[in-house]
Amino acid sequence: MAGFSNAMEIFKLLDKSNCRKCNQPTCLAFAGAVYQGRKQLGDCPVIDADVIKRYEQHEQVQPAANRDLENMLAQVKSTITSMDLSAAAHRLGTTYAHDRLTLKTLGKNFTIDTNGEIYTDIHVHGWLLGPVLNYITHSKGRPESGTWLPFRELAGGKTRYRLFEQRCEKALKHIADTYTDLFEDMIHIFNGRPVENHYKSDISLVLYPLPKFPILICYWRPEDGLESDMNIFFDAVAEENLDIDMIYTISAGLIVMFEKLALRHGIK
Repeated sequence: MAGFSNAMEIFKLLDKSNCRKCNQPTCLAFAGAVYQGRKQLGDCPVIDADVIKRYEQHEQVQPAANRDLENMLAQVKSTITSMDLSAAAHRLGTTYAHDRLTLKTLGKNFTIDTNGEIYTDIHVHGWLLGPVLNYITHSKGRPESGTWLPFRELAGGKTRYRLFEQRCEKALKHIADTYTDLFEDMIHIFNGRPVENHYKSDISLVLYPLPKFPILICYWRPEDGLESDMNIFFDAVAEENLDIDMIYTISAGLIVMFEKLALRHGIK
């Protein structure tokens, strides 16, 4: 069975009776606990045995994800130890001291030393590690232009836009439609910055997953029979500071973080 991409996939497998026999207050809370590894699907006393069997097959492939992260960490060490981190810090306009380069990701310090060791206040995910490494090694350090483009108008974004639209924009729109405090929490937790009515949207917010790599999120509330809308924009120089594949990777990773945040607040 393919791995779960979010807790909602697990929630759909449950009977949604909120029986509490699993010692969780709701089926949604149980789904979140399973996704986070704190519970097993078999802890639900009413779920079908065939579903549990398929999930056990899924559990067996989980170490592969851990190996992928370990391999990526090994790649980071191999790449960084052959670099001049001082020159990289100068190119990026970041801090370099005591053989360590420090940059900000979502407002948190991310530090890497000349041996490739990482020190950070933010949890190291594969979706974050790849873009950070790509940023350090390949970013031209171009300052922001102030011109915003949708993903499909980036040079490398045309062929990937349908996937980006489904996995990022539509997924974030669903969260925002249901979880009304999403944007306020994004400001406080992810060091976001509200901006004034870009593209006449009801809510406009800028996040900095990496220095010189802002993401503009614009949300239009439903009104007068019209559906809500969500668009994500990038600075016109984004691809000079981050590879297009890494732009997609870090965007999709952020959506996963937002889904987890929404889950804690009871989104359905």
